[in-house]
Amino acid sequence: MGFNPLAEKGIPLEKQIRNWSELNVQPFDKREVHPYTRARVIVMNGVEVESVMFSHQFARHTDDWAVKRQLALVRRVDQQQQKAVNWLLPGDQSVLETTLAYEQVAIDLTAWLARTEPNPYLRQVLNFGLLEDFDHLYRYANLIDLVEGPTRVHEIVGNLTEVMPGRPTVVEHRHPYDEVRRHFETHTVDPLSRLHSMTILAAEQQTMNFYMNVGPTYVPPLARGLYLEIAEIEEQHVTQYESLLDPLDSWFERELLHHYNECYLYWSFMNDEVDPRIRKLWELHLAMEIEHVRVAGELLRRHQGTDPAELLPAELPAPTRFQENKQYIRTVLAAEIDLTSVGLDFVPVTALPTDARYFKYQAAVNGGIEVPSEAVIDRHVEAFGDDFRLTTEGPHPIPALRSRPHADLEDVADEAEE
Repeated sequence: MGFNPLAEKGIPLEKQIRNWSELNVQPFDKREVHPYTRARVIVMNGVEVESVMFSHQFARHTDDWAVKRQLALVRRVDQQQQKAVNWLLPGDQSVLETTLAYEQVAIDLTAWLARTEPNPYLRQVLNFGLLEDFDHLYRYANLIDLVEGPTRVHEIVGNLTEVMPGRPTVVEHRHPYDEVRRHFETHTVDPLSRLHSMTILAAEQQTMNFYMNVGPTYVPPLARGLYLEIAEIEEQHVTQYESLLDPLDSWFERELLHHYNECYLYWSFMNDEVDPRIRKLWELHLAMEIEHVRVAGELLRRHQGTDPAELLPAELPAPTRFQENKQYIRTVLAAEIDLTSVGLDFVPVTALPTDARYFKYQAAVNGGIEVPSEAVIDRHVEAFGDDFRLTTEGPHPIPALRSRPHADLEDVADEAEE
């Protein structure tokens, strides 16, 4: 039998509050930690933040004091979980090092979700975002190589994730109308697709918030500009992924689903964690979230008359895992780098009419200035004679992106068609 949180016994809610010494955990060693342990920490921080922020929104949209109180209690525990997880990050890890780790998360998490996603449309959405985050890692890697030296990139990503151009960031800027996607139907969606959508939304939202806050803390205009530009793309990604969720799910249903997703991810990561101390934290939080699922299920039953077992599958789906995705990413690059979005769908940029709103928006944000994501590559080429890359699987699958630091997407698209 598989794992079903509804059938498990967790830690009673009244016993879940921890003291400061329990929450002020020892951080991992940035030089010794496995890159995917760092990735799991980043993901679970984002998932906890999403759960907390959703709970606050729920509380602002109900006048039932009993519900508000129950949400406040569970939310306080989620806040403590978030602190224990996020405080695993070491203080001597620079903002740019953390940024590289965020992008490695975005790449290898999105690639895994896409590879295992049962819904073709959702898989296409994930692949679309994947190629953009892949390019962000390349831009930030060139920035950190300029600012902090050549060893930083290898120390963060290891040899697990390649660093080379994806869909160029400069061409990722699209009109807001073209970031809204088709949502799934809650009564027919595969449980794994729902979990995938919630997980990638939480991860991308965390990245958006991080860049929004740390970007202006830099002094060099080059760094400030790059964070500003990529933070705007992360906003596009949050718009994209949040639009996948069925808006007809009730507040009580979504409260239950948030905690179910936390159960699923703590269970997934617990099974793969190589750091014994951090594995124990995943196990502890899983036991707490089992109780949160029970409490949220009782709220759903009491206020909506719905048995939580009607909403949740009989057992958790196959786990989400961090592993190398190099060949998968190269395959997607070769097949889909030339795509942009129009309304709910994805089309080659060469198929757009000259008066498309995509080109008008591009002209508004990129026209007449040096675009930060291009400038960082230009500065690296000026300083070292070439851009920074970390390729372990051979040359770039797109010839136009092998030797040039950047290329017009229409040139890339023409080459892809050939």
